[in-house]
Amino acid sequence: MTLLAPTATPSFLPPDSPLPRDRPFTRAEALDLVPNPRELTRLCGRGLLRRPVKGVYLATEAGDSPALRAASIGLVASSDCVVCDQHAAWLLGTTGALAPGEHLALRPLSLFRPSGRGRVRTEIVDGGERNLREDDVTSVHGVRVTTPLRTAHDLGRVRHPDRAIAGMDAVARLGTFSIEELLAGVERYARMRWVTTLREIAPLVDPRAESPAESVLRLRCLQVGEAPFEPQVGVVEDGVEIARLDLANRELKVAIEYDGEEWHAGPGRRRHDARRREYLTRIHGWTFVVVVRDDLFGPDQVMLEARIRQAVIAARRRAGARPSY
Repeated sequence: MTLLAPTATPSFLPPDSPLPRDRPFTRAEALDLVPNPRELTRLCGRGLLRRPVKGVYLATEAGDSPALRAASIGLVASSDCVVCDQHAAWLLGTTGALAPGEHLALRPLSLFRPSGRGRVRTEIVDGGERNLREDDVTSVHGVRVTTPLRTAHDLGRVRHPDRAIAGMDAVARLGTFSIEELLAGVERYARMRWVTTLREIAPLVDPRAESPAESVLRLRCLQVGEAPFEPQVGVVEDGVEIARLDLANRELKVAIEYDGEEWHAGPGRRRHDARRREYLTRIHGWTFVVVVRDDLFGPDQVMLEARIRQAVIAARRRAGARPSY
């Protein structure tokens, strides 16, 4: 269920801090200004500094923007390289393509040269050579990066379908290409690594998913196969939308909600969610399957599929329809 974002408390560096406040800077520059590396660790721990990419710091008060992301990458990227994969998606403006927990343990930057030009080898870069055409590359504030369409195709060519659908949905949310364009380009990668995942996931991409967890949850529903579920379904009362459901089947009135820790933690938020769902159940007839992280990514995945199946079967019985099994 979509809720208003929590209000973040601004975090400012101390007034006497010599560190830049409005631009990213490398660790080497930081240690010239603050010689004790423990101070950088302390400032990061307090949320006053963050690390947008490996080897780069940025004052939290500077905020986030495509220009700051590009400037961060530009400090460690060679001008003849192209930012690819999850870091390309991030640079292009998405928020859901980075690997889980990457904000806590940054991975080396995904940076590639076009084929035949040699690979980059540094501790903060994980790259090589890639078969990139001229129309596969664009620029964001002077940093070369794969286009949204090429980025989506690259993110789909991974081993795990969960990562593929989360990354591709995130890039599709940019709205720069159609699903038809996405599908038309799939066979270009025939015989390349993990193209089977791309073929499987590309037809399932939906830009309406608002988070990686919602994308993976939709995939779980598709794997169950009991009923179709649509992302971000609005519930309207007297002409006013009073709620949006993460995934829902309008006909059966079954909703599947992901309660992530960022938006739904704490007793106050949980009470609010419970009241909203109780109201939607009592007044509008909705049935809810509430999902948490362990259900989705932990050992309870089989149980989650059973819960989804049972909710759909029960809804069909209430409607007087025969279960599909």
